[in-house]
Order: sequence, then structure tokens, then C-alpha cells
Amino acid sequence: MIRWILTRSKNAHTHSFLLLTGSLLVYGSSNKKAALRSDSDGKVEWPRSREVAIGQRERNVAQSQKLPRGTSPNSDTNVEAERLPEVVDESINSAWASVTSTFATASSSITAVEWSTIGDSITDYILPEWARYLPGYLMKLQLEMEMAPGSLADEILQESEDVYKNPEVAWKANVRIGKDLCSEEKAFQALRKRYTTKALAKYLGLSEEDVDPEDVPTIAMCGSGGGLRALVAGTGSYLSAQEAGLFDCVTYTAGVSGSCWLQTLYNSSVGGRSHDRVVEHLKRRIGVHIAYPPTALGLLTTAPTNKYLLSGYIERLKGDSAAEFGLVDIYGLLLAARLLVPRFDLNVVDSDLKLSNQRVYLEKGRNPLPIYTAVRHEIPLDENTSESEMAQGAASEETKEIARKESWFQWFEFTPYEFWCEELEAGIPTWSVGRQFQAGHDIPRGSGLGLPELRVPLLMGIWGSAFCATLSHYYKEIRPFVKGLAGFGGIDQLIEERDEDLIKVHPIGAASIPNYALGLKDRLPSTCPNSIFSSSHLQLMDAGMSNNLPIYPLLRPGREIDILIAFDASADIKKENWLSVVDGYAKQRGIKGWPTSAGWPKEDASKDEITQELEAASAASAQEAAGKIAEARERQRETHNATEAAISQNKHTDEKEDDLGYCTVWIGTTRERTSSDERPQSKRVNPDADWKLLEPNDGLAVIYFPFLPNPKVEGVDPNTSGFMSTWNFVYTPEEIDKVVALARANFEEGKEQTKRTVRAVYERKRNARLAREERASIAKWRRRVREHGDHFL
Repeated sequence: MIRWILTRSKNAHTHSFLLLTGSLLVYGSSNKKAALRSDSDGKVEWPRSREVAIGQRERNVAQSQKLPRGTSPNSDTNVEAERLPEVVDESINSAWASVTSTFATASSSITAVEWSTIGDSITDYILPEWARYLPGYLMKLQLEMEMAPGSLADEILQESEDVYKNPEVAWKANVRIGKDLCSEEKAFQALRKRYTTKALAKYLGLSEEDVDPEDVPTIAMCGSGGGLRALVAGTGSYLSAQEAGLFDCVTYTAGVSGSCWLQTLYNSSVGGRSHDRVVEHLKRRIGVHIAYPPTALGLLTTAPTNKYLLSGYIERLKGDSAAEFGLVDIYGLLLAARLLVPRFDLNVVDSDLKLSNQRVYLEKGRNPLPIYTAVRHEIPLDENTSESEMAQGAASEETKEIARKESWFQWFEFTPYEFWCEELEAGIPTWSVGRQFQAGHDIPRGSGLGLPELRVPLLMGIWGSAFCATLSHYYKEIRPFVKGLAGFGGIDQLIEERDEDLIKVHPIGAASIPNYALGLKDRLPSTCPNSIFSSSHLQLMDAGMSNNLPIYPLLRPGREIDILIAFDASADIKKENWLSVVDGYAKQRGIKGWPTSAGWPKEDASKDEITQELEAASAASAQEAAGKIAEARERQRETHNATEAAISQNKHTDEKEDDLGYCTVWIGTTRERTSSDERPQSKRVNPDADWKLLEPNDGLAVIYFPFLPNPKVEGVDPNTSGFMSTWNFVYTPEEIDKVVALARANFEEGKEQTKRTVRAVYERKRNARLAREERASIAKWRRRVREHGDHFL
């Protein structure tokens, strides 16, 4: 029946929506126990009419409301702030008409089935009871999505031009071109330094008066990708850091996938800047699958959650004629319905839906600055297409193969202040994400106002869109759970041999955001690919496609991180070795201080082989570096597989002495190499040694917490517990307790070593400052002697 429904699809938008409908049916037919994890007692009520919330108070950022119309809170602009004459085409024959027709198609498809004619026994087996109510839900949703006067869509679109409820629509947005941080982030750094100075003194047991702000290390904390596993485990790790006083010393947090969801919850009314509250919220909300129809459709068809969840999609589809409503959009909608809606549905807070509103929590430096990440997969077909192929309008298979081999990922970062790309060296204010740009200016709607900020539900879908992964990434996620299958070794070897091909294929398309680089080809770096200047939209996906740890944005010049604390809940972390991938990135970009060879030990890798990998990463551009790093990683995988095979043949093989534990610390160096043959020296710190990091040339300190099984917490193993798969979307309260307990136990294992590392880096910075002051004092005395002579002679 699902196949029959899908064959009625007329276009891509209809297919996406009906795919959701089909998945809802499959969800119920494959799991009769699903009803046990519902929010109610199992009874399903017909969706009631939308109640108009009278006098509902709109919550906006207080700071934003104080700004006069026509001005923006972003003072960084190096493009003339003039409006262009073009206006966005808002014809009804746009994506909006296509999507609204989807609901009619879906509704007619399902209502055409006479449920009563299906035998009771077959119905009970194939369809749960709630499936009979799908026609009512879809009909209600269809009516609300139409532009009829008084409909939900009509109400949302009228409010989208209300400068009181959406003050950013009156602000002019311009592209900021430059490598440096935006002025808002620089101001935040100064304010946060005051806060972390007090926090560090408390954390280390020092007198606040004795701590000079200049000596306080800049600490960043990041979490990995991994869906709900990363969300739950990361919350447990951050909670432990918060209780230990370490989290208050942190200036930046960064996330990939599920760790981005963690930051979203923490910086919302739901989490309330308390990781303990986030844990309790998760226990109440993720015991139900995100696609469980009575809950998901109920929230989309009843007030106030329907308006809360659908507003961003309605604004986007009506205002962006080229918008594509795909699976990532649906995924984000379902994620928001499950994660951003509190236990009692009436307590939703509209300000949680805009990333820029998180600026409120950063005022006076009260909380760390969150960095959210996504990537764009660039496959440079245009650069490899010959003139004859262009004339024919099609590239040859050989050209396509060359383009696939030269593909790489471009990193984009989202903060409450700015949406920025390192490779483009340009960005826009976060409150303007979702608008169309040309030649550095945003293009207003026909009314002269800009679109409201793209809302968090879609961003959550992008940040966690692991299903947009390449086929290679799909396999990496499920590999730990299928190792025990008969014939696994042969299958694994076959797939590994084809990994170079699988890493280029995306079975599911990425989400799209209007491209702000259009018309800026002459002003952006020459290394930017041609496609970035011809694509109307940026196709963005989960940053875990490139690196499952969000380290690259934290190494951005201007952030000047001294200590990086990484909590890694990735799948198959030893094999993927995400820390080691940063070596090539740091070398290619000339980043000093990164500890080379950080990460899991490379089995049987000689010093010469490691040096060759580092040299291979040296390239003139990100494109060239990406290919060379990928080749180095492929050699690493082959070595890892060979070692695993040897270990499997000798079950008595002891664990290597230099294998990583629950907490490992590496220290980089800023010392320049005297020759290409000399490998940069970095230290892996012995946790049992009495040591101090007082060498002036020491660089970045990396503290790594891999999510490993711990005998102190029984019944949970990240490698074998099925519920910890990235693709699992249901965690019981008991399972959450187990995952959090494991994360907390692992933090305890490295708690004291982490504090000693922070203390050592603080002492090193303090000694460096005192040495500078002494040198300055001596220089001053010498100048005075030269000018006035020594009065003691």
C-alpha cells in the first residue's frame, strides 16, 4: 500500500511528504510495542480545531527590540548598505503551491482506502489503531497550510512582516568579507574573560585577586556527532564538567550532529543553561520515536505547537521561490517536535526558534559561545569539464570520475552572531540566514522587508542530517554492530576496497539555504570553486561527513584556543581516529601549536611513515589537501584492518601499552622545524607522572575523552549496545541513565588529570607574562639610562 501511495507522487515535494507518511505507517506496522512508548494512554483523539491563543505574549530578544528600524545589531559591514532594485519573486506558482498540493495528494491517497473493508486480523497486524485517524490529521494539516483567510498559514505570513514580532525583517543585511572575527564575537571574548577569570580562580582554588586575566587560558569544549547517542552522552559529560566547575571556565563550545542538538537545548528555555535540566527533559521526551504519528501529527495540528513548529517552514516556502522541501526539512520538523517542545505542550517559547536569540544568554559573558557546524560537499565538475563537453551540455563519465576524486568538504559555522565559511572568508549576520543575496546585499521582498530569520527546526535537521551521508559513512556507523555476523570479514574487506568510490555517493539530497556568495566572485579568494558563484542555494549537511569532531572552527585565527577538551562519542572511534585527521588541516593552514600525531596510536606506523603523511598534507589549497589527507587516512584504515585481523587470530594478545584510556592529554609545540626531515615535537602526557608544562614553546593542550565502556557501569557498551546506534531514535529513561552514568564515570577517570593540565597551562601563561614584564622593565630602565645617565655612578 505504501508503494501505491508513493506512485501517486507528482514531484519531489510530494515524494518527500509521502515518504514521511509511508514511514509513519511502517513505524507502526513493524513494532507493535511502539504504543507503550507514547505520551498518552494509547487513545487517539480526532484532531481538534485550532484554538486561537488570545493575548499570547510574543517573546523577542530584549536587545533586538531596542534597535531602531532599518538598523541591525551587526556593525561589521564592508559592503555598501544600499538596497538593490530587485525584489524576490513571490508568485503563487512557487515552491509554496507545490508543497500545499502535496497535502491534497496525500489526503486523497489515504482517504481512498476503505479501512472497514480490511479484515480485522489483517488490520491489527499491518496497521496500528492510530493509522485509521491519518486522514483526519492530514485533512486538518492541509486546511491549515492553505492560504485561506484565517488559516494558520495566513496568520503566520501576516506576522512575518510584523516588525515587533520579527524585528530583523526591518534590518538591512550585508555580506561581511574578511578572515577576522565579527565585532560582536570580539566584544564577547572580552566579557567572557572577566567571567572565566573568576571561574578559574574557583576551579583551581586560587585567590581571585592573584589571577591576572591575561594568564587565564582560553578553553574550548566540543562534542562529537552520533545522533541521540552523542546528545545523551555529551549531556552527561558536560554535566560532570559543569559540576566540577570546569564548564564555567570554558569560552567556546562546538558541536557536530547530536552535539549541536545538545547546544540548542542548553541555550533554550527548555534546558535553561543547566545540563541537569537537559537530562530530565530528554527522559520525558525521547522515549517516543520522533516519527510516532499520534504525537508528531498531533503537535502539528493543534495550538499552540502547530504555529510554533510550522512557522519557519511556511515563511521559507512562501518567501523563497527556489526552496526545496525535502527529507531534511521533515526530519528537522520531527526533531523540533520531540526535542524543543517541553513536556506540557502549552509552555512553548517562540524565542527558542531563532539562533540569534541565543545572544541574550551571552550578555556579560555569562555562558560559552556555541558554535554549530555543517558542511557542503564540493565536487568540482565545472573545473574539469572541457569546452566540447560544455557545448554538448553533458560531462563524460571520465570527467565525472575526476571530479569525484577531487571532491572536498567546505565547513560552515553558525553562531548566534554570524553564519560564516572559512574557505569563502565571508559570512552574514545569523538573523539574515534564509534571505537571498546578490553582490553582497540582501534582496528584500516585494514589501521592502526582509524574510524572518531561518528557524532552528530546519537548522537542527541540517546539523544532524547523517542520513545525507555518503554510502561510506553509512557503513562506518553500522560496522560496530555487525562485526559478529557470519562472513563479516569478507564483506568488510570488499567494502573497504570500494571506500574511495562510496565516499563520493550521497543517496539522499542535502538541505538548501540561499547562497550569500552570489555576485562576489571578484571579491572572494581565488581558491573558491566556480560552482559557489553559480548555485542559487548552498547544499548543507551534517559536518560529520568531514570530521566527526568540530575542531576546525575552534582553530580559527582570533579564537586563540589554549586548551581543547573533546568528548568523542563517535561510532568506531578507534578506526576513524578523528583527532588524527586534524594534523593535515593544521599543517595546510599553517596553524602553530597543534599536537601532531594526537589521536589513537597508528598500529605499526613508523616515524618515517607518519612524517610522509604530514608532508602529503602540505598543499596549496584546501582541494589539494583534502585529496592527500584522504589518501593518508586510507593507508591508516588498511593498517588498522590488518592489525584487527592479527588480533582476532591471537585472542591472548594484550592491549598495547600505548593505547588510549578514558582521558589522554597531548601538548603541541610552537617551535619551528629547522628542516623538512624534522618532525614537530609534541608530547603525550603520562597521567601518573608528576609533571608541569612550563616550556615557553609548548602549544595547544588537547584533552581527549573517548566514550569507552567502563567496568564501573555495567550493562552498557557503546560498541555492542544496540540502542546506542546513531540510527536509534528511542531511549527509555533507564537507557538514558545508563549512558549518562557511563559518561560521568569516564569523566571521573580523567577529572584530576584535566585539572592538572589546566593548572599547568595557566602557570605557563603566567610565567610568560612575568617574563615579558621583566623584559619590558629592563628595556625601560636602559632607555632611561641612555637618556639621563645612571645617577648611582
